[in-house]
Amino acid sequence: MTGTLEISPDFTIEDIHKIREHNYEVTKHMTVEEKLHYYNTPRTDAEKQIERLRVRHCNGQHAWEQR
Repeated sequence: MTGTLEISPDFTIEDIHKIREHNYEVTKHMTVEEKLHYYNTPRTDAEKQIERLRVRHCNGQHAWEQR
């Protein structure tokens, strides 16, 4: 289960479950050292997604609207 993890702009409980499941699937076969590296390395794709959601929020766009 790799690739882009899409979360809703409203950030629901279901999104938290998706993130936890994704992290489990990605890290379940990693050694402790690999997990430390994975969690301590900045994720630019997540940073881009957060910025995109912030821009939408500041522009007053709702989750159901697409631009």
